[in-house]
Amino acid sequence: MKSGFVNIFGKPNAGKSTLLNALMGEKMAIVSHKVQTTRHRIKAILTEKDYQIIFSDTPGIIEPRYKLHEKMMQAVKGSLEDADVALLMVDVNEDFEESNQIFTALHLKAPAIVVLNKADKASDEQQQKAIEFFRKQPYCKKVVVLSALKKKGIDFLLEKILAYLPDGAPFYEGDDLSDMPTKFFVSEMIREKIFELYGEEIPYHATVLVQEFKDKATLTKIGADIIVQRETQKGIILGEGGSMIKKLGTNARKDIEAFLGRKVFLELFVKVRPKWRDNEMQLKEYGY
Repeated sequence: MKSGFVNIFGKPNAGKSTLLNALMGEKMAIVSHKVQTTRHRIKAILTEKDYQIIFSDTPGIIEPRYKLHEKMMQAVKGSLEDADVALLMVDVNEDFEESNQIFTALHLKAPAIVVLNKADKASDEQQQKAIEFFRKQPYCKKVVVLSALKKKGIDFLLEKILAYLPDGAPFYEGDDLSDMPTKFFVSEMIREKIFELYGEEIPYHATVLVQEFKDKATLTKIGADIIVQRETQKGIILGEGGSMIKKLGTNARKDIEAFLGRKVFLELFVKVRPKWRDNEMQLKEYGY
């Protein structure tokens, strides 16, 4: 039996969450074309007859500007410490040197597989250039080229991960897919819809807190607060006559129902908490 922690690192928008979802065959992490979508370290448990892999999707590595960013980078640091195998994600179409500097600064102790993502959008020449560049780096044990979005190259990557995974008993029993509570995934699904529906600014100023989660006989009743920093942002979330929050609720409810496998009654409220991203107590309350 093989068992261990496989942690995913990389710049924002390299495709880390998309890769996690492809490896798991389930939607475990929210995905958006906007950077810094992932704020928490999300553990996903893949258990098969001969192995158990605990994947961690970490926030994209950035220079912290708020206490929220500091919390996000602490999640990255925690992932460095328990990794048995590191997956270093690179958008094959972007500048390699920036990613290389980040990976070198991680001072990895675990064997590292460089994952060149978005190969479906890159020429053969570009892919070859990237392979040759990363093969020369001292932290790199293997280079794998794939497309997480198209799910191409996923089985090959899994094969390479297992080659480096240590022998050991499973860390988790049963068929759990994550160590995170259901409420966390519900709040993330609502937050994903905020990323999809609103402009560049709003998603970075908003977070979601599930206040009520009750299973009734025929449905699950969920009440969630959307936290923003300013009254103007509250107005944008609500939309004219409440049109936008209604759309947000409808879109989120469909995903939550698919996730829970039952009917959902979803109520959303918008609350203003000035400068919540720099407030230690509020960050703790919101799960950061």
